[in-house]
Amino acid sequence: MSHTYPLGKTARDALKATGEPARTRYEAEDLADGSVIKALETEWLTPSAADLPDLLALAEANPAHRFVQNYEDAAGNTVLAVTYWKLAKAATKPKAKPKPEPKTETEDHTDDLYFRAGRTKKSKQKPVDPNQLDLFGQPKAPSAD
Repeated sequence: MSHTYPLGKTARDALKATGEPARTRYEAEDLADGSVIKALETEWLTPSAADLPDLLALAEANPAHRFVQNYEDAAGNTVLAVTYWKLAKAATKPKAKPKPEPKTETEDHTDDLYFRAGRTKKSKQKPVDPNQLDLFGQPKAPSAD
């Protein structure tokens, strides 16, 4: 089972979230309903001894998996690390992408004179030996000098 994270504006909102959790940012953006995903945030909570059972119950009841870790500080108090997709207010309507202008066909002004005038250089290739691929050709007779 992989990690899934709830959506919320704060860690306490994320603990109370009952909506569907998201594994990736793309899933979170789909579930955000008009809000913008600011980041995958980890917030540290040091609850009082009275609030701790309630917060742990909220974490257990949450549909997300493995998004809360329990730690202990130097004084022995329980500290919760809550990881969630932090929501931000959406800007006004997202700007529509401008449509590309239709391309008009342009007339080609190059002609054969351009290519014959020496502006383009032809590559010089070495002549190819006709026996280059002849692996079992006839051996040359020794010359009688």
